[in-house]
Amino acid sequence: MSDDALQLGTITTHGDGHQGRLTRTFEHPAAKVWGMLTEPASMAQWLSSGTIEQRPGGHVRIDFVDSGIVIDSHVTAFEAGRLLEYSWSSGSEPQRPLRWELAPVADGTQLTLTVGVPAGEDAAKACAGFEGHLQMLAAALEGVPIKFPFETYMKARQGYKDRLGA
Repeated sequence: MSDDALQLGTITTHGDGHQGRLTRTFEHPAAKVWGMLTEPASMAQWLSSGTIEQRPGGHVRIDFVDSGIVIDSHVTAFEAGRLLEYSWSSGSEPQRPLRWELAPVADGTQLTLTVGVPAGEDAAKACAGFEGHLQMLAAALEGVPIKFPFETYMKARQGYKDRLGA
């Protein structure tokens, strides 16, 4: 499977870490995509169980029960139906900002996800994980939720490693 078939995003050095930028177009209205990003029942179909208080400073809690990972942070940027940003971290962990942006396009909605990865962390792994979750989001939007696509993750991780020269 090629990088194009995987739709890999870009990954660049940003400050002392890295930043991934992943873009997808979904043939669904922005309101439906927004609901998948923010509504607990919808989030559970493609990400994990959790809640997001939709306001600046709102609490974010996403619980990956199987792995024991819990995201516990706050909304840092918010525009209803268009922009959601929070850190993919908990407590005293380094900030790992996630920025979800929606824009209407002719065939539906363009989603741009910006993933911040601190220095010393595996940026290829982080971006590949979100490639898998975006595939899960696409399936959930079509009404056919899937399990985490490990094969996609592995291919994407190698693709991002290649882009980083790692």
